[in-house]
Amino acid sequence: MNKIVTTGKRYLKDDRWHDANGPLPDFPLEWDPPMTEEEVRIAALSDPDAQPRSKEQLDRMQRIPFAKHVRWQSGLSQAEFARRYRIPLGTLRDWEQGRTVPEATAEAYLAVIKAEPEIVARTIEKLQDSKLPPEQHVGP
Repeated sequence: MNKIVTTGKRYLKDDRWHDANGPLPDFPLEWDPPMTEEEVRIAALSDPDAQPRSKEQLDRMQRIPFAKHVRWQSGLSQAEFARRYRIPLGTLRDWEQGRTVPEATAEAYLAVIKAEPEIVARTIEKLQDSKLPPEQHVGP
């Protein structure tokens, strides 16, 4: 990719970046030197679809409970997640709806599920299998 050497101060005019020589390419990656922090800020503010949130909007926003975040990341329904990781469905719903907060051990369990979901699921399956009478074991 060829870099376009820009000269003088760059500025935004008619939704396009210009320098002392006129309009610049649409892709800042082709500029040399690259955009400054101030130019990045101006470009971001010029985008009507990506305006920063006001303080009032930020104050109204609610944090997504960690349990809900972990489950969404897994792509499982509440029932599937609860069954797979042996969490009572009502407890999971309470955590996700913010009615209750997981205790420290449950929060740590959720963090492990987030980090290694397949390992946790396989480990739980093995533990569940080991509780069955010997004639009902699956596998070797």
